[in-house]
Amino acid sequence: MTRHTTRALLGTGALLITGVLALTACGSGFDDDGGGGDAGNGDATELTSSDDALTILIGSSGAAETAAVEEAVAAWSEDSGVEASVQVANDLPQQLSQGFAAGSPPDLFYLASEALAGYAGNGSVIAYGDMLENKDDFYPSLVQNFTVDDQFYCAPKDFSTLQLIINTRLWEEAGLTEDDVPTTWDELADVAATLTTDGVTGLAFGAEYQRLGAFMAQAGGQLVSDDDTEAVANSPENVEALTYVQEQMDAGSFAYATIDLGSGWGGEAFGTEKTAMTIEGNWITGAMSNDYPDVEYLVAELPAGPAGKGTMQFTNCWGMAADSPNQQAALELVEYLTSAEQQLAFSAAFGPMPSVQSAADQWTEDNPELAAFLAGAEYAQGVPTNDGIAAVITDFNASLESLKTGDPQQILDTVQANTEAVVG
Repeated sequence: MTRHTTRALLGTGALLITGVLALTACGSGFDDDGGGGDAGNGDATELTSSDDALTILIGSSGAAETAAVEEAVAAWSEDSGVEASVQVANDLPQQLSQGFAAGSPPDLFYLASEALAGYAGNGSVIAYGDMLENKDDFYPSLVQNFTVDDQFYCAPKDFSTLQLIINTRLWEEAGLTEDDVPTTWDELADVAATLTTDGVTGLAFGAEYQRLGAFMAQAGGQLVSDDDTEAVANSPENVEALTYVQEQMDAGSFAYATIDLGSGWGGEAFGTEKTAMTIEGNWITGAMSNDYPDVEYLVAELPAGPAGKGTMQFTNCWGMAADSPNQQAALELVEYLTSAEQQLAFSAAFGPMPSVQSAADQWTEDNPELAAFLAGAEYAQGVPTNDGIAAVITDFNASLESLKTGDPQQILDTVQANTEAVVG
């Protein structure tokens, strides 16, 4: 049984918040011409240095995260002699955009990968990633998430992946054993059908790309090519993935947690036992511990699809303002906050996985029942980072709500057209 405290619903919540960030930075709609100001600040090779105090703006998941960040920053401040204060945003997108507009942004702030391109394009943030002493310790996939025009902009502060969460009581009552944990799409369909009974759906998840994208990755598909230059949303691989999900929905063994089961998200449907399995990230452990402590479960890697293993990953970085008067101190603070020791402390306090590879063995030793989440780092696919992609994903999610009765090819053809408008 897993009992951990972590941030609730980060995978969905963070994306919704930072999607607005991206729109704030670059405008909405799909006709994006890649403009938005002089990006020269992002190309800076020297950091500013002054006696100014540092301000850090975060979007906290709750008291545990706030306290952990405040404690870490205070410890660094005392040791370095540089004053620093943490501010918790009530509305991170609004407060951050207001700070940039007024010419007084925070020195450091939470920034998601899909929001980065907009701020990089208008010169609001500085590319400091290659200046980090620990730059080679970050998972390569996370570095890619925060790379724009071949520049590594900011240090990933932590990350999460999606995996399969299984209700062990319902599993055993259905006559399933450890040997039945699915490793292929066919096996997932079989166990989902076995687990589906009156009042319980075999597998439920969010009606969004941020969940179904895992199936797309398993089929070998994605929205944008690896080099971020080509839209590939309507590929045969993606059509195969959505068709597979649609077929299981038609069979009644897959469902949307929100639309079909009336739950707020997959974790709620799972915690209330409306579904025997769900697809969520490691943030679910906090919700289970706090809201559904009597539900026992295990975490397994998602089954491989036609192209092998695949999942989605979600992450934020420590964005650094191009207008910060004390970037050198900000860089040193980032190095402290992203050290293996400090990230393990954050993990113990509120649940995220460390973004540095040197912390992997200790994290796995500390959290053996959650090891599947970290295993996903080797094959996880991030949300595209192209400027304007947040609006594309919002439209895609609206279309996915009707996947059960829709045409996967037509849905993806629309996504393809929208993606082409913001890529390249």
